[in-house]
Amino acid sequence: MITVRAPTDHVANNLIAKNASTSPFDYVRRRRFCVRGRQLRSLFVLWCALCGFALGAHSQILQEETLSGPDSHETGQGPHGHLFGTWGGERTRLLERGVRFDFQYVSDSLWNIKSEQKERFASWNRFRGTVDIDFGTLSGLKGLSFHATALWQGGGNLGAYLGLLTSPSGMSSANTCRLDSWWFEKRWLNERIAARVGQFAGQDFYGAQHYAASFIFEPMGYALGNLFTTLESFDPPSTPAMEVRVVPRHHFYVKSMVLAAVHSPFSQNPTGLVPQFNGTPVSVSEIGFTPGKKASSVRAFDNVETRKGYSGLYQFGASYNPAKFTSPTSPTPRSGNYLLYWMASQALWRVDPNGAKGLDGTFAYDWSPPNINRNNSELTAGLRFNEPLPVNFHNTMSLGYVRNMLSPQFFPLGMPAKTEQGVEFNALLDVLPMLLLQPVIQYYANVGGGTSRAVVFGFRTKVEF
Repeated sequence: MITVRAPTDHVANNLIAKNASTSPFDYVRRRRFCVRGRQLRSLFVLWCALCGFALGAHSQILQEETLSGPDSHETGQGPHGHLFGTWGGERTRLLERGVRFDFQYVSDSLWNIKSEQKERFASWNRFRGTVDIDFGTLSGLKGLSFHATALWQGGGNLGAYLGLLTSPSGMSSANTCRLDSWWFEKRWLNERIAARVGQFAGQDFYGAQHYAASFIFEPMGYALGNLFTTLESFDPPSTPAMEVRVVPRHHFYVKSMVLAAVHSPFSQNPTGLVPQFNGTPVSVSEIGFTPGKKASSVRAFDNVETRKGYSGLYQFGASYNPAKFTSPTSPTPRSGNYLLYWMASQALWRVDPNGAKGLDGTFAYDWSPPNINRNNSELTAGLRFNEPLPVNFHNTMSLGYVRNMLSPQFFPLGMPAKTEQGVEFNALLDVLPMLLLQPVIQYYANVGGGTSRAVVFGFRTKVEF
């Protein structure tokens, strides 16, 4: 068995796990842009191979969203939804063959305008390239598809600087240039059964916030913030995984995956090009109820089209890691660690019952054993108003709340465990078909489980190329 030291808090997870460092000094040394020629050449060769393969594929049009959280699409799509248009018609021709290329830039620019720490500007930047291929009519392989995505990202992590449990940006982790994820997926029986195998992250699909594109701080802008307590993988350092999804009834699904869990995913596979079959096999499962929509059509993240009408998504999931974990109350490691989560996302009111304009609500709660996990429970809740402004471009306004509960077993006797709380308000403005702006203000109380407060202001920018 593998002995795992229990994560002490979510800040430690960000500093150690997400930044692939074995010590704080390693973390500081790794905060630099990815300039290693060997990595870039390897990614370039892989990308050229994928492009060449895609040009020869003739299949059905593929429009399904395959990116997660901040990378999922909220901007207008189609010939006028990209900075470089249709590439002289080539993008349209590829889409007609079932091949979709996507290139985008996302940036979070944030300031701590009030905090115990000195005021600082932090910008986190990400360039991502993605290819999706549907082999529906290629060699008769109906229902087979392929996905691959690579990125470069870097910048300042404001959450680590402020000592927050709740990261102000759902993107910030480690400076890296790598292949994020890839997979082959096969669907049968009108998409009622699906299987996926490759390299992908558990948090992209399990414990992920359905309305993630409408928020910026991490627990609501990507996935629940303490899922790493069981070493459930996140992106971009995805690990080898396999998943099966079954839809036994029209509005009900069951899905489960097994993934490789490692403490330092950035360092154990720096380029993402060579899958590493090490670590502990972690299992994650979820059941879902989808009123208003077919369960076979619902994905982890919604978009402008899928939020039309009075639809909802109700989820219960669990992750389990069989490795041995340490506890502050016992000198003997105990076997196994687990996390349970409950999530609900529902359209509450619509101006037109068949349209998207109106109010949505979301709620999530998770729990893990308090004798192993310091940040053992988290609660999120939010409201989103679709199209509140009388303008001719897509817009939303969202209000989110996050509550991080800390286990008293990790504190000295008689010392109270403070609960960190955060509130966010943002307005998403799709000012141009290829450009999205999202100004935001956030307020935090009991930062990191202490007594201090912080106010963060900034904006997100997204450009579709």
